[in-house]
Parts: sequence; C-alpha cells; structure tokens
Amino acid sequence: MATSSSRTPSSRADPLTREVVELIGAVVGRYYEEYEEAAAEHALTGAQARVLGLLFLEPMPMRRIAQKLKCEPSNITGIVDRLEARGLVERRPDPADRRVKLAAPTPEGAEVARGLRDSLNFAREPLAELSREERLSLRGLLRRMLGEEA
Repeated sequence: MATSSSRTPSSRADPLTREVVELIGAVVGRYYEEYEEAAAEHALTGAQARVLGLLFLEPMPMRRIAQKLKCEPSNITGIVDRLEARGLVERRPDPADRRVKLAAPTPEGAEVARGLRDSLNFAREPLAELSREERLSLRGLLRRMLGEEA
C-alpha cells in the first residue's frame, strides 16, 4: 500500500510511472480503435455503440448515460434519437417514476449489442494468456486506480 510519502509529485515523473502511463494509454487507444471498427461493421458510430452497450447492461435515463460517458445529456439525446430511428433503442417510462423516461435496447438492439461485445477480441485474447490469479490482480489494481473497492 502506498504511503503519503510515496505519492510525492516527483514520484509521478519517475521513468516507471511514465512507462506505465504510456502503456495504459496504448491499451486504451487500441481498445477504442477496435471498438470503432466493430461499431462501423454495424453501421454505428463509436458513441452510438457505447450507448447501446451501456443500455444492454440495463435501461437508464439519458442523464445517467451522460454521467457514465462523461458528456452532456443533450449529446445523449441525439444519439438515442438516432438509435431509436434505427429501431435499436426505445424510450419507456421508468416503473419507479413514470415521469422519467428510460432508454432501453429493443430486441434487435440487444442482438447488435451482443454482436459488438462478442467481436471485441483485443482485450480478450491477451487476457486469456494471463492466469486467473493475474487477471484477479489486474482487476484489483485497476479498481484501486479508479478509487473503487478492490
């Protein structure tokens, strides 16, 4: 566990930290590149694919989608409008609060989201080469970096 003295500003600039940051950036870049390619195969933009992927996990209001994707709710409204026009998403009342509309995948949208998820091999293939213990360790470290429970 890191102590406050090991988190000095100078430790952020050490060569190992810089290399780790560069490696994380490379992983994220490759993931997004593959995600964009998979989205294009379904005639979707990357943003549309990310929204559809989120909704595949659970229906949610536009504001929550925007929070999860770190963007403006008005952007999400436009994305959901386009997905809805293609028959991939529908708006429905929230059973907990009928004043709130949830965006949810249609059966076709769920099928497309499943296809997107299944086509993303970039992370799956290298992760398969790691042992279960290594994957658990990596998951714990990533959660810790995000400030979540490990």
